[in-house]
Amino acid sequence: MTITIKRIYSEALDSDGKRILVDRLWPRGIKKEVAKIDLWAKEITPSNELRKWYHEDMPARWEEFQVRYQAELAEHHDQLQQLKALAKQEHITLLTAAKNEHQNHATVLKSILES
Repeated sequence: MTITIKRIYSEALDSDGKRILVDRLWPRGIKKEVAKIDLWAKEITPSNELRKWYHEDMPARWEEFQVRYQAELAEHHDQLQQLKALAKQEHITLLTAAKNEHQNHATVLKSILES
């Protein structure tokens, strides 16, 4: 199983494998035909409430955000299993517009998918 995380603003490469957008909102300034998205997994992104809460004070809320997002992900078991199955078949790249490469929802999602 190989799962990577990449900013949606980075160049799409063949080595990305299946490109899966994991943001609830479409990224600003990105045209759909340029993004080369294979799947937009909106249903497993943080809820609007959680996303807004986290963005109010991101560094201080990181630990609690992870707990809350994992609880939300638990409600989407079927979608997670589908992504896990896909990742077992081929390389997938989780795409996000998040600027912080280490403290964002895609890192939480990746750890859940790899578990």
